[in-house]
Amino acid sequence: MCEQPTMTPDPDLKYRRILLKLSGEILAPPGGQGIDPTQAEAIARRICDVHRMGVQVGIVIGAGNLWRGKIGIKHGMDRATADYMGMLATVMNALALMDAIERLGVPTRVMSAIEMRAVAEPYIRRRALRHLEKGRVVIFGGGTGNPYFTTDTAAALRAMEIGAEVLIKGTKVDGVYDADPKVHPDAKKFDRLTYLEAINRRLEVMDSTALSLCMEHDLPLLVLNLWDPEALPRALKGEPVGTLVTP
Repeated sequence: MCEQPTMTPDPDLKYRRILLKLSGEILAPPGGQGIDPTQAEAIARRICDVHRMGVQVGIVIGAGNLWRGKIGIKHGMDRATADYMGMLATVMNALALMDAIERLGVPTRVMSAIEMRAVAEPYIRRRALRHLEKGRVVIFGGGTGNPYFTTDTAAALRAMEIGAEVLIKGTKVDGVYDADPKVHPDAKKFDRLTYLEAINRRLEVMDSTALSLCMEHDLPLLVLNLWDPEALPRALKGEPVGTLVTP
């Protein structure tokens, strides 16, 4: 595939380098499990739209559509084994998303914290930075490479390592609520939160380790609806979208 020249950033951008955190379920067919190529293509279009704005994009994706370690642990599986299986599943999702993005003409690299050179590059921070500077989308698979850590924590870690200006969590809702808006129609949406509020209220924005990591290093977290085609481009220009969590 031919490499594209580095894009000139849109002058209206507030954020020029981002880390996008996606759940594995976002690739699953509606109400199902596995990887739906149609869903992958829809997500890829969102990412390519942002790439064309001149934004450097790193991505961490979960594995909930393929494997949930909690289920294995509930049946007596060793925690570390269950977590390693989940890490391998994130690489499968990363490859599916890479394929969908590259078919739209954007060069993409998968980097794995667990070495598997036949399908992905080993994660090396300086190499990841070089890919971003060259205008390539970088998908980080394999979590942190260690059991007992979630992909939320991996996203916070990679965001800080690559110098992302914001960590964006793409979901199917338009922000953070004080209750599940699907169950409670009167649920209140937060436009802004502090990390301490998110932790103390147990809002499940991300796991507490990831939130603490972001708080300690002043990394803003933005939660938005990825399925809204305008949400992500507007957010990158600094417009009020979703819920912003800050120190």
